[in-house]
Amino acid sequence: QVQLVESGGGLVQAGGSLRLSCAASGTILSINAMGWYRQAPGEQRDLVATLYSGGRTIYADSVKGRFTISRDNAKNTVYLQMNSLKPEDTAVYYCKAVIGWSGYWGQGTQVTVSS
Repeated sequence: QVQLVESGGGLVQAGGSLRLSCAASGTILSINAMGWYRQAPGEQRDLVATLYSGGRTIYADSVKGRFTISRDNAKNTVYLQMNSLKPEDTAVYYCKAVIGWSGYWGQGTQVTVSS
């Protein structure tokens, strides 16, 4: 079994920064990818950023140049550095890990950006 625990969400003013963390624990053989999704009220859950084991990254167009995804392999932890935050970034942010052939989700962390 694999558990993902997110942290780092909160309330910030527009233009500010936050860093989210997601630590994976449990039976982990090979992490193929880790990433972040977000879901605003009444909206679908959308990809924010993904980091593959080979180093390839994918970002949503709306966050390119502002958000950076990184990973500490020794800690099985993925980070999302969010700069120049905007009110439209307000959402619950979810971590996802693809381990082997299975996908795992964290419980989500709220990010609120005030104008």
